[in-house]
Amino acid sequence: MSTQFGDLLRHWREARKLSQLELGLSANVSARHISFLETGRARPSRQMVLKLGQVLDVALGSRNAMLHAAGFAPSYRARAMDEAEMGPITTALEWMLTRHMPYPAMILDRRWSIVRANPMAQMMLDQLGLSENANLIEALIGEERLPSIIENWREVARHLLHRLRAESAHLGGEPYLDDMAARLSAHLGDEVWESQTGGQAVIPTRYRLGDTTLSFFSTISQFSSAEDIALADWKIEQLFPADEKTRQAIVTLAAPTG
Repeated sequence: MSTQFGDLLRHWREARKLSQLELGLSANVSARHISFLETGRARPSRQMVLKLGQVLDVALGSRNAMLHAAGFAPSYRARAMDEAEMGPITTALEWMLTRHMPYPAMILDRRWSIVRANPMAQMMLDQLGLSENANLIEALIGEERLPSIIENWREVARHLLHRLRAESAHLGGEPYLDDMAARLSAHLGDEVWESQTGGQAVIPTRYRLGDTTLSFFSTISQFSSAEDIALADWKIEQLFPADEKTRQAIVTLAAPTG
């Protein structure tokens, strides 16, 4: 016998590669109780569902699904950015985007769609033929302009493939990310790949724009204590010049005219 909650609990436990004993120790309950929860012989309290979701590092939206499966109301919601309590969050995001100028910075959701971008990122998106709310994974996989503009596309795509698989695994299996990873893998083929730049600290992405090549590496930030579903999924990606030529080109582009 099993229950919807029991099936979800087993799914997340196995996704995190934990035994019933290991999960029980982390949640301060017995392995026997975990077994009973998975088979439906025991019904969890609301606090137990939340505790297990926290221990298993389950995404907030999926924690709501666990609560629903156990017969409880959801605990987390997605707020509109114009709600009063989101004011400090909006201010922080705008600060990060603005202070990163003249370098590009953007906010991405869990599916890698652009939520917001600073002026330099918007300028680059225009040059790349992408709209402000474009999906970066689909643009990279597509047969249109972006793959032909990135000089080291295969190298960048292989790193992205690893990231997509890791992010999907962390989310307990995200169908969209899995589909994008499968499509990207099909584009790349199954040949053995070895980086030709293993001596570098990071692998930059090299964009060819006209007669100029801009080379960037990026950092990604996330909210460490988000209780909002959308905020927990958002990533702030900030691009930095990987060489002096790129830095000078970006400074020139950002300089006021007239």
